[in-house]
Amino acid sequence: MPEMYLHNTLTRRKEKFVPLDADNVRMYVCGPTVYDRAHLGNAKSAVVFDVLNRVLRAVYGKEHVTYVSNITDIDDKILNKHQETGKPIEEITRETYQWYVDDMHALNVADPDFRPRATEFVGEMIELVKLLLANGHAYEADGHVLFSVDSMPNYGFLSGRSMKEMLAGARIEVADYKKNPADFILWKPSEAGQPGWDSPWGYGRPGWHLECSAMSSKYLGNSFDIHGGGADLIFPHHENECAQSLCAHPNDCFARYWVHAGMLMVDGVKMSKSLGNFYTVNQLLDEHPAEALRLLFISTHYHQPFNFTFEGLKQAKAVLDKFYNALLKHKEVAVEPQAPDEKVMEALCDDLNTPLALARLHEIVNALNRAETAVEREKYKSLLLASAEVLGLLYQDAESWFKQGAGANSPDEAEIGRLIEERAAAKKAKDFARADEIRNQLKEASITLEDTPAGTTWKKL
Repeated sequence: MPEMYLHNTLTRRKEKFVPLDADNVRMYVCGPTVYDRAHLGNAKSAVVFDVLNRVLRAVYGKEHVTYVSNITDIDDKILNKHQETGKPIEEITRETYQWYVDDMHALNVADPDFRPRATEFVGEMIELVKLLLANGHAYEADGHVLFSVDSMPNYGFLSGRSMKEMLAGARIEVADYKKNPADFILWKPSEAGQPGWDSPWGYGRPGWHLECSAMSSKYLGNSFDIHGGGADLIFPHHENECAQSLCAHPNDCFARYWVHAGMLMVDGVKMSKSLGNFYTVNQLLDEHPAEALRLLFISTHYHQPFNFTFEGLKQAKAVLDKFYNALLKHKEVAVEPQAPDEKVMEALCDDLNTPLALARLHEIVNALNRAETAVEREKYKSLLLASAEVLGLLYQDAESWFKQGAGANSPDEAEIGRLIEERAAAKKAKDFARADEIRNQLKEASITLEDTPAGTTWKKL
């Protein structure tokens, strides 16, 4: 396998990836806050780090990688949803968590090894706050416990921002009890009716940044290899994670490689409900194949801004049609165990260059379609599937791919089968007018027929 390189936000350059322990490569990625349907941004980040997880396992071995991605189920957004709907908080988080998992499974995002929920680790968060107080990096004020940014001389090193830039570029809560406006909450009081836990500082709940520090440490240790998330999390979330983790455990390094997925836009502008360009995964999957959305996400290099368009989604569907057509054409060809293509792995090990890896998949598909011998067909089909698996693609049966999403007004599979049989009988009886009528009837329902030596097959247009 080629050496791996990743763009490290910490050093602002692409550098060789050298794990602390090649027998236990450890990665933590910030997961969603479960208060509503997963949106495009949630899905894009999940797909990017699913590919990185697959590449790490291909390079180091499946049993030598530990991947943790959390669920935030303590948050003001959840509390706001509770107040808006009147639903119990537990019901909101349970329902939206399952929505998220179902959507990610549809996108062929593998479950992480561990998916901790913040509510399960409040005890660890309280212990972390105690450590920060004992080390002189936190203080109590007006029922809150806050991290003192002045206690950390290099605060801001991850984002590379000055204090002036940080204060100007973030929504900093102004409060009289703060020593510095940039000080952030580690623990805050909960009012009656709000979720909370008993603590040395009274009944309350942890700050958002604290959660990931506690959960990553629990599963991966105080020093681990990769911390991932969207570029929008670099400041303040990841900056503050760094600050509290390093100050609580000064002899450890926390995360050594910070990997961030580029910002998501829709038609060239930031996705926003107020602009009417906000899409949930569930909305899109009602009318578009999930695999096409996955392919679209990885068609742009993860580190670059990603622009979602419906035209792009249509083009991704067309690419998959080409790939699945090749598999359908060679459906009788056996598949042998095969390592992923070397050029695909070279591209993916070079800072997850998915566009280059996809270009190589096109070459393999073309080679499969040109193959003249059984040995060549078996070789290229096996290579295609093994290589696509690292990208999380071509995981469906080719015939099923072309039959999905026929639409509410289209005939079901049983009716299509009946019409195909009727058409075959009409052709046998030389009633070609009726045979053509059936073909046109199905075409109007977005169903195309293909006559082959083995019989007639159908596809969704």
